[in-house]
Amino acid sequence: MKKLLFIILSTISVFTLAQNHLPTFEEVISLRNVGSVQISPDGKDIVFTVSSTDWGDNRYDTEVWLSHNGDKPFRLTNTSKNSSSSPQFSPDGKWISFVSDRGNKNQIYVIRTDGGEAMAVTNEEDGVSYYEWHPDGKRIIFIKTEKESNAKKEREKRYGAFETDDREYRLSHLWKIDFNPEMPDPAEFPCYETVDSLKEKAGCIVLPKAQRLTEGNFTVARFLVSPDGNMIAFTHRPDPLINSGFKTDISILDLSSREVKKVVSFPSGDNLQDWSPDSKEILFMTSLNDTLSNYYKNQKLLVINCETGQTRELAKDQDISFGGFTWELTGIYSPCYVRTNVPLYRIDPDDGSMNTARNLPEHVYNVSFARDGRTFAFSGRNGDQLTEIYVSVIGGTPRVITGMNNQITGWKTALSEVITWKSKDGTLIEGVLHKPKDYVSSKKYPLLVIIHGGPTGIDSPTPVPGSGVYPVLQWLDKGCLVLRPNYRGSDGYGEAFRSLNVRNLGVGDMWDVMSGVEYLDKKGIIDKNFMGCMGWSQGGYISAFLTTNTNVFKAISVGAGISDWMTYYVNTDIHPFTIQYLKATPWEDGSIYKLTSPVTNINKARTPTLIQHGEFDRRVPIANAYELLQGLRDRKVPVELIVYKGFGHGISKPKERLAATWHNWQWFNKYIWGEEVELPLGEQK
Repeated sequence: MKKLLFIILSTISVFTLAQNHLPTFEEVISLRNVGSVQISPDGKDIVFTVSSTDWGDNRYDTEVWLSHNGDKPFRLTNTSKNSSSSPQFSPDGKWISFVSDRGNKNQIYVIRTDGGEAMAVTNEEDGVSYYEWHPDGKRIIFIKTEKESNAKKEREKRYGAFETDDREYRLSHLWKIDFNPEMPDPAEFPCYETVDSLKEKAGCIVLPKAQRLTEGNFTVARFLVSPDGNMIAFTHRPDPLINSGFKTDISILDLSSREVKKVVSFPSGDNLQDWSPDSKEILFMTSLNDTLSNYYKNQKLLVINCETGQTRELAKDQDISFGGFTWELTGIYSPCYVRTNVPLYRIDPDDGSMNTARNLPEHVYNVSFARDGRTFAFSGRNGDQLTEIYVSVIGGTPRVITGMNNQITGWKTALSEVITWKSKDGTLIEGVLHKPKDYVSSKKYPLLVIIHGGPTGIDSPTPVPGSGVYPVLQWLDKGCLVLRPNYRGSDGYGEAFRSLNVRNLGVGDMWDVMSGVEYLDKKGIIDKNFMGCMGWSQGGYISAFLTTNTNVFKAISVGAGISDWMTYYVNTDIHPFTIQYLKATPWEDGSIYKLTSPVTNINKARTPTLIQHGEFDRRVPIANAYELLQGLRDRKVPVELIVYKGFGHGISKPKERLAATWHNWQWFNKYIWGEEVELPLGEQK
C-alpha cells in the first residue's frame, strides 16, 4: 500500500513539474516555426517549410517538409550550411520544386513526390529568385538578375570600389527553362575534356540553357503565368531600388508572339494578385493616383479585363487592409487582419460581395488551394496556440497536419486577454494583456509595456509573446504583467485609425500607451512604482519618445528606434515614409519634425535607457542611436548603447538574439527588481 501511494505521489509530482517548466531563453529562441505551404493539385499532398535554429552555425535553417496522402509529415530536404525554400508542386503533382543554395547560389531543384534525390534544374551564375511552373509542366519560368557589367569591373580595377547613390543597381528579367523529367542527372555521368586546342567537353550531360523572355530598361519584381499557359502577367518598375515600388506597373507577355502589353499603369504602385481561372482577367491592388498617403490608406481591389481594358472594383465598402489574394473556381480568397484576429475572407468575383470563411482558427495566414478550388491547406492558429499547418475543404472542419504545439507542452506560457481603453483624445485603443499562470486578481503587479513596430504592425494573443529579444515568459514568471498596445496606426482597425498618426507621430502614440497604463492602474492590478517600456523599430521610436517626454517608467529599452526625424529623413532608405506621415520635408516645416522627435525634449529625460541597434541598419540608421545616446549622456541619465555587429534593422542570428535578450533581462531586472545580473559565460546547464 505504501509503495502504491509512493508511485501515485511521484506520478503527480512529475506531472506537476511537467506542467510548470519555465523555458530558458535558448528554448524560446529555438522554437521551430512553420512557414509557406502548398497543396498538390489533387489535394492529397501538402508541402511546407519549417524554420529551426542551428546554434552551431549561428543561423536559422529553413527546410521543406512533406505530408504524403495525409500521413505524418517528414523532412524532405536537408541542406548543409544553407536553406531550402519556396516549394511548389509540378502541375501533374509528381514533382516538388524548391530553391536552395547548395554551393552555387540559389538554384531551382526538383525531387519526386514519392521520394528520391533532389536534382538541379538551373545552374545560373547569379542564381534564381522567384519562379513558377508553366501549366504544361514542361517549363519553369523564373526571375534572374543581370550580370554585373564589364564596365563596372574595369572601373573597380583602376579606381577601386565606389558608387553613386541610387544609381548603382542591376535589373532583373523573366527567363524560362525547359524541364525534362527523363533527363539523367549530369552528376551521374562522366565528362571528359578533348585534347584539341578548344578544350571542349565531350560526352557530357548538360542542363538545358535558359532563354530570356523580357528585355528593356526596367526590372521585373513578380509574375504569374495564366492558367491556360498562354500569357505571363508581371509587375515591373524602373529599377529595383526600394522607393521605386511606388512606380510599379503591370504588363502582359504573350508567350507565342513575345509581345509585351502594359495593362495597368496608375501613378501609384500597382500590385499583381492573381489571374482569373479562365485567364481572361487579372486581379490587382492599387492606390490609383494617391502617391502621398499610400503608407497608411487602404488600397483598391480591382479586376481588369485583358482584352477590353475595362476595370471594376471589388469589396468597395470594406475598410480592410487587403493583400495576398488567390482567385479560385469557388471565389477570391485572402486572410485579412480584423482587430486582433486574421479571418479568411471570400470575395464573389461577380458582385464584389465579401464574407468570412467558417470553421477556421482565429488566425489564418498562408493559404493554398487544390485544383478543385474547395480543398485547401493553410497555416493558422488560435490565440493560445503556436502556428500549425491545416488542411480543409470550404465550410468543413480543418484537420491539423503538424505538431508545433508539442514544443510548448508543459511550459509556463502566457495567459492572454484583449483589453480596450480610451486614449486622451477619446480614441478606442486595444491591447493584449499577458498574465502569469498563477495570476491573482487582488494583487498589484509590476508592469512591462512592449510596443510593436510598423507602425502598421499588430499584436494579438499568443502563448509565447515577445520571442524576438524580450524574455516575456521569464518576466511573467518573475511576477509582472505585460501590456502590448495596438496604438493608433496599427493595422486591423481601419484606414481612419491608421491615419491618426499623420502629423501626430509619437505624440498620439504616447497618449495611447499612457492611457493604457492609467486604465490598468484604475483597475488596481499594477504597481505604478515599478514599470518599464520597450520596443523595436517604430516601437523603439515610441519608447525613445517616452524616455524624453515622461518620467513614469523605471527603465526603457529602445530597439532600432528613431530619435530625430530629420536625422532619420536624410539617412533612411525609405524617405517617402517620413514625408507621408509628417506631410513635409524638414526644410518645409521644421516645427513638425521638432514636435515629433524624441531629442526635442531631451532635457526632460530622467529614465535609465538601454539602446540596442544593428551596426548596418539602413531602415533606421545607427546615427539615431548615437544622437539619443549623447543627449542622455549630456543629461547624466543612465544609458547604454549596445551595437550588434554586422546586422541591419533586425537581429537575424540566434546567438546575437540571445545576447539582446540577456541585455534586456539585465536592464529591466536591475531597474525594476533591483537585481544585478551578470551575463553568463560558458555552457549553460
